[in-house]
Amino acid sequence: MLRVSDSAPAAQPVLVLRLSNRSGQTAAYTETLKEHGLNLIECFTLEAAQDAMQNGCRVGLLIVTQESELAQLDKCEPFVSNNRISWVGLVAQELISKPRMREFIGEHLFNFITIPADLDHIVLTLRHAWGMAFMRDGQHSAAPAPVPNGSDFVMVGQTSQMQQLFNQLQKVARTDASVLITGPSGTGKEIAALSIHRQSARRDAPFVAVNCGAIAPQLFQSELFGYEKGAFTGANQRKIGRIEAAQGGTLFLDEIGDMPFDMQVNLLRFLQEKTIERVGGNDTLEIDVRVIAATHIDLAEAVKQGRFREDLYYRINVVCISMPPLADRGQDIEDIAKHYFAKFASMHNRSLRGFSKAAMNALLSHSWPGNVRELVNRVQRATVMAEGRFIQPEDLGLDRSSDQGQLMSLEDARAAAERVMIRRALSQSRNQISRAASLLGVSRVTLYRLIEKYNIRPDMVTNARPPFLSNSTPDLEVHK
Repeated sequence: MLRVSDSAPAAQPVLVLRLSNRSGQTAAYTETLKEHGLNLIECFTLEAAQDAMQNGCRVGLLIVTQESELAQLDKCEPFVSNNRISWVGLVAQELISKPRMREFIGEHLFNFITIPADLDHIVLTLRHAWGMAFMRDGQHSAAPAPVPNGSDFVMVGQTSQMQQLFNQLQKVARTDASVLITGPSGTGKEIAALSIHRQSARRDAPFVAVNCGAIAPQLFQSELFGYEKGAFTGANQRKIGRIEAAQGGTLFLDEIGDMPFDMQVNLLRFLQEKTIERVGGNDTLEIDVRVIAATHIDLAEAVKQGRFREDLYYRINVVCISMPPLADRGQDIEDIAKHYFAKFASMHNRSLRGFSKAAMNALLSHSWPGNVRELVNRVQRATVMAEGRFIQPEDLGLDRSSDQGQLMSLEDARAAAERVMIRRALSQSRNQISRAASLLGVSRVTLYRLIEKYNIRPDMVTNARPPFLSNSTPDLEVHK
């Protein structure tokens, strides 16, 4: 049998963390282990344990002997999850069956030993933990794995909303009809447009994206249509515009609602005639492109206010696709977080193993005002900031108590659910009030009252249907 006196690594310190509040009282086994050559640094506070880690401790011994100490696990979890230390648990036999203890061991400990324990077993386990810590320290200098090309342009989701969206994108991709993609900022409108392009017959031609809100008004004409040499001061050579650059492919006009009003007539003329003239030129060029536009504002309302041309609105709005907000997508939040964790962890922190339960709860309870873009940014931040093997809420920039802080009343929860279901019913019925009321199981009068109560404004639609859509596609909103 292995003898303690022969195997104890005296030069290697072991951090001993106790959850008991009885500061200064020596724990069982620690004095005996010290007598047999182990260099134990016993800590009674997280501050003292943090100092010990900074001074070179790479193995920890967590002692949990009383059921009352289980309440302290949440407090020490961020520190114990630190991947610079391999933790071994010394746990009372009767506590192993407790769900919180089992969960904590599974997520954060390298190994565990039940009390009463054999001293040789403890020492051997600590030596193994030292070996794993040494190997992990050596991995920090390893080169990150390459990220597959195109990984930024992925739509992730298994909910019914996303399955319906994927079906819509696939159907629209078979045609050359103009598409308007609507939805809040950060929901992935450009990725949806790129998905249409990649599934279309134009997939091998260019996909040119134009952010209409990022171009100065005085530069719009030359940016979209290009210019000839000498067209104006500084035009030292011919420049091909964005529209011409998309020849044969797809032109994506993001945030088209921000396009200057005087430029809208020029765009309309191009959409009608499929020709352009460069600034300062006389040649008429025929352009074959498919146009997809996107906006986060209500273009129908902008038309009413005189900020957007009505004829252009109907020209780009042959098929309307609505991007669902992230807060309505439930399980997709976890799937998206795990997808981007795999990507960013390989770039920033390959020792990370995933999200802690507290971190995932914080993600699921967050309201996501920034939608998918915010989620991706928070996951990337967490892979950079995390020090443990598992991401914690603090690494995501979220509060551990955010789920309690955002708890709403039953009345508010009922109102939120009614808003979501009314919008879905209107979408599925193409804003036909009678059909939407039937789907919801209420009368038309009740539905009208709820629409007014929640200030829900159905989009402007008609019952007409373009010829490329068959009767088997009732889920698309169609506009003339």
